[in-house]
Amino acid sequence: MVEVNPMFIEGKPFTAISVQLPKTNLLVVTNDRGYIMCGALDVQLLNDKLTDRKIIAGRALGVKSIEQLIEAPLESVTVEAENLGIYKGMKGKDALLKMS
Repeated sequence: MVEVNPMFIEGKPFTAISVQLPKTNLLVVTNDRGYIMCGALDVQLLNDKLTDRKIIAGRALGVKSIEQLIEAPLESVTVEAENLGIYKGMKGKDALLKMS
């Protein structure tokens, strides 16, 4: 099952995407500028191989729902996210607000 829902954080619009896969879920909260995602995101790949795309993203580990994703501290972030003031350990929702 795939769920795509609008969500607002402090009045700022985002899209929450949840994909139920066998034995796991793929979780993403995004806007037109960047996104945070569950552990399936390979931040190192984005930083090393896709640097020219300037992707703004962060990853949280151990989350099982969109609600957990936005409350969890980010385990890693891209260089472009760091350039916006997003850092490892920042709550997902705070990182999203910096992307808005």
